[in-house]
Amino acid sequence: MKAVTYRKYGTPEVLSVEDVPAPAPGDKDVLVKIHATVVTASDTTFRAGEPFLARLFTGPVKPKAKTLGGEFAGEIVEVGKDVTRFSVGDRVFGDTGPALGAHAEYVRVGEDGALAVMPAGLDYAEAVAVLDGVLTALPFLRDNARLREGQEILINGAAGSVGAAAVQLAKHFGARVTGVCSTAKLDLVKGLGADEVIDYTKDDFTRPGRTYDVVFDAAGKSTFSRSRRVLKSGGVYLCTNPSPGIFLQSFRTRLFGDKRAAIAFTGLRRNTDKATDLRFLTEITEAGQMRPVIDGRHPLTEAAEAHRRVDSGRKQGCVLITMDHN
Repeated sequence: MKAVTYRKYGTPEVLSVEDVPAPAPGDKDVLVKIHATVVTASDTTFRAGEPFLARLFTGPVKPKAKTLGGEFAGEIVEVGKDVTRFSVGDRVFGDTGPALGAHAEYVRVGEDGALAVMPAGLDYAEAVAVLDGVLTALPFLRDNARLREGQEILINGAAGSVGAAAVQLAKHFGARVTGVCSTAKLDLVKGLGADEVIDYTKDDFTRPGRTYDVVFDAAGKSTFSRSRRVLKSGGVYLCTNPSPGIFLQSFRTRLFGDKRAAIAFTGLRRNTDKATDLRFLTEITEAGQMRPVIDGRHPLTEAAEAHRRVDSGRKQGCVLITMDHN
C-alpha cells in the first residue's frame, strides 16, 4: 500500500509517499480501506517535532511512528476471526489514537478501538470532516466545562476544526455561543450557529465587559490571565494548548479563586470512551445538528501541501487527504 512517511523532524518537505506493507488484522482487528483522512494541527506538530514537549509522544531524536494521521473514514475489507461487532463492507469512521498511521491507504484497528459506523447520508470525506475536532471539543465542553442549557460560552478560534465542532456541540447542549474568528471567517461561524461573532482583528474579546460561563480557547492563542477578565464567577477557561503556563494555572486555580483554568489530554482517552462519542456523533449528525466543514481536499501525493495549509493558520474547517483506490 502507499503511505505518507517521515523519518526525521522538520518542514513538510520531510514527508514522502512510499510503498509499505499493508497491515494484517489480528483475530480481534479489522482492516479498513481508507478513503479520507485529516491533517490536523497535531500532525503538523508531530512532524515538526516542535514544541519539544511533543517529542514525549513521538520520540526524542527521531519519530517512532513513521506514518502520521489519526482520524479516518473508510470501508472494512477484512475482519479477524473473533470480530463480532463489524462486518466486511461496513462504512466506518474512527481514530487510531497514539498509534497514528491513518495517512495511508489501509489501517488496522482493534474491534474495541475508537471505531463506529459512520453517519448515514455522508460520503467518506464528509464523515471524517464531521468527526474532525469532535473528539477534542466534546470532552472539553461536556466533561471539563459541564456545559449546560442556558450557559454562555465564548469560543476562540471558532472557524478551525476544533472550534467549528465546539460551536455546533455547544448549540446542541443549549448554550448561547459567541465565536471569535477573523473577518474572512465571520459568515462561516455564523452559519455554524453562533449567536454572536467577534472579529479579533477589530476587537479584543478579553476586554472587560460581557462575561461568560466558559471561555474555550480552541486556537490556544490566549491565556488564562487575559481571559479571566471575561469569565463569570465560577467560570472556566479551557485551552487546547498544553503549555507550562496552563498546567500551572490549572493546578493553582483548583486551590484558589472562583475562576479556574483547565487542560485535557483528549488524545489519551480510552478507546471505549472515544467509540461511545463516535456513536453519539453519528446520532446528532443524522439528526441534522452537526455538519462537516471542509477547507480543502488533497490526494495522498500532495500530503506536504496539506501540511503547509494547516501550518499557514488560514484554514477554515479541516484539511483532508483523499485516496484514489482505482
